[in-house]
Amino acid sequence: MWFFARDPVRDFPFELSPEPPEGSPPGPWVLHRGRKKATGSPVSIFVYDVKPGAEEQTQVAKAAFKRLKTLRHPNILAYIDGLETDKCLHVVTEAVTPLGVYLKARAEAGGLKELELSWGLHQIVKALSFLVNDCSLIHNNVCMAAVFVDRAGEWKLGGLDYMYSAQGNGGGPPRKGIPELEQYDPPELADGSGRAVREKWSADMWRLGCLIWEVFNGSLPRAAALRNPGKIPKSLVPHYCELVGANPKVRPNPARFLQNCRAPGGFMNNRFVETNLFLEEIQIKEPAEKQKFFQELSKSLDSFPEDFCRHKVLPQLLTAFEFGNAGAVVLTPLFKVGKFLSAEEYQQKIIPVVVKMFSSTDRAMRIRLLQQMEQFIQYLNEPTVNTQIFPHVVHGFLDTNPAIREQTVKSMLLLAPKLNETNLNVELMKHFARLQAKDEQGPIRCNTTVCLGKIGSYLSATTRHRVLTSAFSRATKDPFAPSRVAGVLGFAATHNLYSMNDCAHKILPVLCGLTVDPEKSVRDQAFKAIRSFLSKLESVSEDPTQLAEVEKDVHAASSPGMGGAAASWAGWAVTGVSSLTSKLIRAHPTAAPAETNVPQRPAPEGLPAPAPTPVPAVPTTSGPWETQEEGKDTEEDSSAADRWDDEDWGSLEQEAESVLAQRDDWSTRNQASRAGQSRRDSWGDDNWEGLETESRQAKAELARKKREERRREMEAKRAEKKAAKGPMKLGTRKLD
Repeated sequence: MWFFARDPVRDFPFELSPEPPEGSPPGPWVLHRGRKKATGSPVSIFVYDVKPGAEEQTQVAKAAFKRLKTLRHPNILAYIDGLETDKCLHVVTEAVTPLGVYLKARAEAGGLKELELSWGLHQIVKALSFLVNDCSLIHNNVCMAAVFVDRAGEWKLGGLDYMYSAQGNGGGPPRKGIPELEQYDPPELADGSGRAVREKWSADMWRLGCLIWEVFNGSLPRAAALRNPGKIPKSLVPHYCELVGANPKVRPNPARFLQNCRAPGGFMNNRFVETNLFLEEIQIKEPAEKQKFFQELSKSLDSFPEDFCRHKVLPQLLTAFEFGNAGAVVLTPLFKVGKFLSAEEYQQKIIPVVVKMFSSTDRAMRIRLLQQMEQFIQYLNEPTVNTQIFPHVVHGFLDTNPAIREQTVKSMLLLAPKLNETNLNVELMKHFARLQAKDEQGPIRCNTTVCLGKIGSYLSATTRHRVLTSAFSRATKDPFAPSRVAGVLGFAATHNLYSMNDCAHKILPVLCGLTVDPEKSVRDQAFKAIRSFLSKLESVSEDPTQLAEVEKDVHAASSPGMGGAAASWAGWAVTGVSSLTSKLIRAHPTAAPAETNVPQRPAPEGLPAPAPTPVPAVPTTSGPWETQEEGKDTEEDSSAADRWDDEDWGSLEQEAESVLAQRDDWSTRNQASRAGQSRRDSWGDDNWEGLETESRQAKAELARKKREERRREMEAKRAEKKAAKGPMKLGTRKLD
């Protein structure tokens, strides 16, 4: 009975690339590109074909197979898998490129920096130190052909074919028989002199000197060329000369050579080598050391190689965030490295981390994410923004830290184009209404107005109609002068979103009132905006057929293109106002709109006005939007059309005090209302159903309690009078 044998090469979980072999080094092996069948991940495959009559080479190849499989070190070529048959040997390693090919490619792209070369040589010397000092092995083949470079730019020592034991067991060094490799042998091996006095590392250190010469000067033509250092850096020349000295006894141990090169001013004493050494030991570093390292890393990344940042720094940053509790300190270097990634890589590696960071309660991390959102917003898709990021970001609107509230407002410029209908037109508008009406910081109220004008084109037509006019009208009554300027410029930047009737009846009356504003910057912008709106009205008046063209955007669906007019008002960008925000907040920490007592509009001097005299606290159920009963007769007839319809904005303010608990302050409310009538905002003067209902219920309850008190008082008075009269006395009438 016949059994068909399975082909081990066909069943091997790795396959060779159909491309021709890349520049294979001299020796028995041929280097191929390959990939893992299951995952498609790239690998390198060294292939040796067994040939008849080449038993010695076959034994060398099998010995190299065994050595590579058992030796594990970060600076030695990493073994992944292998296959040994009667016909061939396959050794699978990490994906690498021969050093000669790598240097040639980099030379065509501008060449390697000394930083990269210093770290590469450091790795090779460290591998030799491991072999000689820890394993008592002589590599016996140190040359350009035995060094490989991985995708991160890390140099790996390979070429273990001719390795032998330094202790003498197992015989002497194997014969190479390849002239390209034998030219790197030290002179004492050729003439037999000095064999008794040389150190075990002497031959390998000579070959290291040859490698250094070739790295900086190209292929070594002959041994005599080693006398001329050529392009070898001056800081390395003294140590190089020790390696290629004629006396093998004075050639340094690899460990001492590293120590000499790492001395102050040495070739390997630089920031790049120090960064790599720290990354290799980062798992055993103290948290304080890691924090300091990541803080300083961002400054150095610009000078580091791109491949190193992508394949070595980035994995360490992700690991530090995931398992090391590094926190916000990793954000800056993480986004810097992210610039080197493709869109697909960014989605796979950075975005999951960013989404997870947004759910953090760490304020430092939240504010850094908001500040650097511009670097990653283009990689976020709309479902991710609406379901995983926006729900966390909106918490910043209610944060007690003004800096976080400000950054949250500014971040909406980037998030608005990706928000869905509900989040943009409902949720975001609720928070903007609250900030513009009640935030105690003038700069934040100003930035809210600015942001609303910038994102106005993304709003739905219905939302634009009920929000923009009311919001900008409110801003023109703000005691903070830049907020009033922002309100005027908001009207101008969104002029194409208003009908001609709104321009004539709602906007121009508001702007005309600002022509007598105490602040000249407000007056100047008001006149400019008035001229713009009058020009539109006049053009339509002259030619009524233009009305449809002028109002084409009024009822159009939301579109970013409609906001192009805002670009011409460059002076009102968020950054133009908020650059002074931190100073303004520190200078006027309590300039709240609800605490200013001014007869008409305050007269600010320059930027912020001096803190006004606060009025007594007004009990409210819905913040500044509550409709004041006493002020209804002073409202404009058109105010009802400007409201943000039927939204229960007061629900954003969970007031702890109820109206019933503070009924004695209603008289104070009346005084404050009359004194601050010019401050009453157009968003709050509207007849909103939710607020009216709540107000009527509160007043009805108050009236009922007053009637109850009055009834009890009357009963008490009757009882007192009855008691004062006492019982009626019967007597006789005195007769005359």
